[in-house]
Amino acid sequence: MSDIAVAGLLIAALFLILGSGVWIGLTLSGVAWIAMQIFSSRPAGDAMAVTIWGSASSWTLTALPLFIWMGEILFRTRLSQDMFKGLAPWMQSLPGRLLHTNVVGCAVFAAVSGSSAATCATIGKMSLPELKRRGYPDDMVIGTLAGAGTLGLLIPPSIIMIVYGVSADVSIARLFIAGVIPGILLALLFSGYIVFWSLRHPDRIPPADAKLPFIEKLKASMSLIPVALLILSVLGSIYAGIATATEAAAVGVVGAMVISGAQGSLNWHSFKEALLGATRLYCMMALILAGAAFLTLAMGYIGLPRHLAEWIGSLGLSKFQLIVMLAAFYVVLGCFLDGISMVVLTMGVIMPTVTAAGIDPIWFGIFIVLVVEMAQITPPVGFNLFVLQGMTGKDLLYIARVTLPMFFLMVAAVLIIYFVPQLVTWLPQQMAP
Repeated sequence: MSDIAVAGLLIAALFLILGSGVWIGLTLSGVAWIAMQIFSSRPAGDAMAVTIWGSASSWTLTALPLFIWMGEILFRTRLSQDMFKGLAPWMQSLPGRLLHTNVVGCAVFAAVSGSSAATCATIGKMSLPELKRRGYPDDMVIGTLAGAGTLGLLIPPSIIMIVYGVSADVSIARLFIAGVIPGILLALLFSGYIVFWSLRHPDRIPPADAKLPFIEKLKASMSLIPVALLILSVLGSIYAGIATATEAAAVGVVGAMVISGAQGSLNWHSFKEALLGATRLYCMMALILAGAAFLTLAMGYIGLPRHLAEWIGSLGLSKFQLIVMLAAFYVVLGCFLDGISMVVLTMGVIMPTVTAAGIDPIWFGIFIVLVVEMAQITPPVGFNLFVLQGMTGKDLLYIARVTLPMFFLMVAAVLIIYFVPQLVTWLPQQMAP
């Protein structure tokens, strides 16, 4: 049976099982079992048991539930309100004024939350009603929030980076540090677009509030101190080589509890809700990762990744053409799958090709995060679109349309890091080996 026929059969099985409503993790395991049973001589049951246990017991993966738990704790605090209070006075003099709080607020919260959806929901909970009350245009408020919410994936700590690091066997600490400059770059592109748009449409921006004295602005900024200390403790401990990603995640959980306790939002009910929320989300991710690990093993046994890499190599694509092809592939895939499924489902097949093309796996990790970010705002399965639809009651296609400029800015960010790869690789190279 040819490779194309085998791949076609497995893809058909994947979509058939997914379409019947089976969980993604179980679907991946089922397709892997079919591949092993039909196309390999190794017993499928033995391979499944060994692979799933190995995946579930990975020490590297321990950082994932801890960062999720940290985000769940902070989601239940007054952090977003305090951030708005601290940031708003400094935004009044910029073209676009308080629209920038969406971008800056998401960038700051992204540094203490590894989730795009959590970042979008937490900042949106504060900014949507506040900006609407002040008369800012809905299309810009929703569009910039949907785009800036994706910074939760790029600015470390990032759940998708942990998933990529485990799937591709890449240092998570180096991935985290590599995401800092591209995250700031993307936030600047979003804010630059707000400035450009507001200068073209000055009549749609409400007048500025009364100017505050510099001392008053500093006093308002005091509310940013807890989140700044938390970012410093988590990322600083990794960058200084004091802690691994897992240890820094534990520091983040303790810091989030201290902030929550200081604000008075930490009680038995909120603690239990945060713990249960993190457990549910992690169990879903762990099942997907375990299924993907088994599928990767099955693909290896039947030789599909090697043959695919050889086929792409025979096309004679340049490095740029390969990146363009992969970007298009992931954006299309993102129309049907969530980001984590996209990464774990494809890494076993894609990484040999990427390695053979001489692409730095750290750089490729940041590239993957950027294209997964694009998928977060493309219908029909764009998680940030779903979050904003639930919060605003607007039509999904309307939200996708007003978010389109942010999509093109992400495309621009991919091109920038391709032509200036040092934006990604310089900081990791400064880390202690």
